[in-house]
Amino acid sequence: MSDESPSDRFKSVLTGASRALAHDAEVDVNWTAEAPAAAGKQFRVPMPGRSLPLGAAMEARGFADSFALKLRHHNEGVHARSAPTDPIARACYDAVERVRYEALGANGYSGIRANLDASMDVRMASDPIARAAAADEVPIPTALSLLLRERLTGQAIPKVAEKGVAMLRQWIEGSAAADFDALADRLDDQQAFQSLSLDMLQHLELTRAEDVPQEPDDADDMDGDEETEEEQAGDDQGQEQQPGEVAAEPSEGQDEGESESESDASDEMEDGEAGDDGEEGMMPVRPNRPWTDIPDSFDYEVFTEKFDEITAASDLCDDEELTRLRAYLDAQLKGLQGVVTRLANRLQRRLMAQQNRSWDFDQEEGLLDAARLARVVVSPGQSLSYKVERDVQFKDTVVTLLIDNSGSMRGRPISIAAISADVLARTLERCGVKVEILGFTTRAWKGGQSREAWLAGGKPQHPGRLNDLRHIVYKKADEPWRRARKNLGLMMREGLLKENIDGEALLWAHSRLLARPEDRRVMMVISDGAPVDDSTLSVNSAGYLEAHLRRVIEWIERQSPVQLVAIGIGHDVTRYYRRAVTIMDAEQLGGTMIEQLAGLFEEE
Repeated sequence: MSDESPSDRFKSVLTGASRALAHDAEVDVNWTAEAPAAAGKQFRVPMPGRSLPLGAAMEARGFADSFALKLRHHNEGVHARSAPTDPIARACYDAVERVRYEALGANGYSGIRANLDASMDVRMASDPIARAAAADEVPIPTALSLLLRERLTGQAIPKVAEKGVAMLRQWIEGSAAADFDALADRLDDQQAFQSLSLDMLQHLELTRAEDVPQEPDDADDMDGDEETEEEQAGDDQGQEQQPGEVAAEPSEGQDEGESESESDASDEMEDGEAGDDGEEGMMPVRPNRPWTDIPDSFDYEVFTEKFDEITAASDLCDDEELTRLRAYLDAQLKGLQGVVTRLANRLQRRLMAQQNRSWDFDQEEGLLDAARLARVVVSPGQSLSYKVERDVQFKDTVVTLLIDNSGSMRGRPISIAAISADVLARTLERCGVKVEILGFTTRAWKGGQSREAWLAGGKPQHPGRLNDLRHIVYKKADEPWRRARKNLGLMMREGLLKENIDGEALLWAHSRLLARPEDRRVMMVISDGAPVDDSTLSVNSAGYLEAHLRRVIEWIERQSPVQLVAIGIGHDVTRYYRRAVTIMDAEQLGGTMIEQLAGLFEEE
């Protein structure tokens, strides 16, 4: 104990308090210099500094208290069951739920109230509401959650958010004042509170009655709750393997919307990771709208490419953290290694069968035929025999794996995608097939610097794509796997996965393939739905990004030498791609990838 620093002792006490508050002895608290986050029972809170100043210590306690209250009072299965599909309504729904479980702690303990106030001040300082100059710039989820928090706990609106909240107060309170009173009486009942929240969103005209999922009857509810508890119990066992070192990444566009997401934290995944209270609350909902013909007048524009980036995975993360993240991915790979490796071996056998060596014997020159040396020993007058290998008919091939790095892939899907890419790249490399692994997302939620430039330019109409692209190179085609294997760990980094603009990502990956010298070029897209970018979709016509994606796919499939195949996880991508397959469980991904590639190779 004498060797413990004050920060070590503080962390030990904070861990004990979090375990007591969460009613879970397996909770663990660690420091982070990045965005606070929680993954299951692993909490990462801001390091208060060696001298433990009071304000910083309260901030750390506030984030830890929020995570612990969520673990104790929030059921992710119940929450996700009736979640609205509209992105803004979903963000409000998530934010209101956070207010509920934090209010339970604030109303019960004055110390927790003070801690939550301190952490709220930190979140609001970087939230867009602090800089909003007009009502249409105020994030509705943040304003709604602050007003509801004021009503449920009596805690004042943070000073930096007062001006923004004032712009929407009359509208929100005029439409939902009665809902606030009803919600105050249902804090202890998540399901009843959730139902009232949906009513409130209807009154605010953020959802329509037909968009709100119907509650199942009592019998179904009981069955569903039992299933949820079983799933959570099983998932919690899996979470015990997650190391505390999995850090959260502060987004470069934090000022454009991440703080709002912190207040809206809730994860759609049912893999038990319960979502952290960082950026993932703004996880985009993946629409799959009915398609109509693209109008002839459709023209895709980009407001600015100034802030886009194409970057190597190693440039987004230091080497030490990449090593930790790769170790985390390897820990997950253990459970799937047997199945995926068997499938990979099957693919290798298929490919090698097409590359069987064939030799011409008794040649005048070439490689010495050792099998015929006995003739020379028996009859020294005989000349040496040589053999020559025939040309292999198997086409020289390069494969690009383009992986959707959007927020809705978070959890099990992105882990399986990374694991499958890992095994597939090693398998193809053994077969002499070069593999490039790419990822696509955006640098920020809700527009980033592109949106700021648009606002500063007077908000011109129909600006086109309005977000900062981030295209990631995990492995180059000519790079040996041993040098790139660590890079795939980056997909495990909290905060990396944001929004997705699929059409431009396909064009980028396609242009890289066309520059390759190989005879056969294959692109495999792994995604889980339609393109989503709130900033772009809010200022352009409906289906803007989807229409562009369809045109890009049509052009590649009809005119390009690149063979295009897609795998959809949980969403039907067959309506976009001619050659596609949809899987409902991410566990099927590895086998599906291998079967699709094997089918392509065997066609000719």
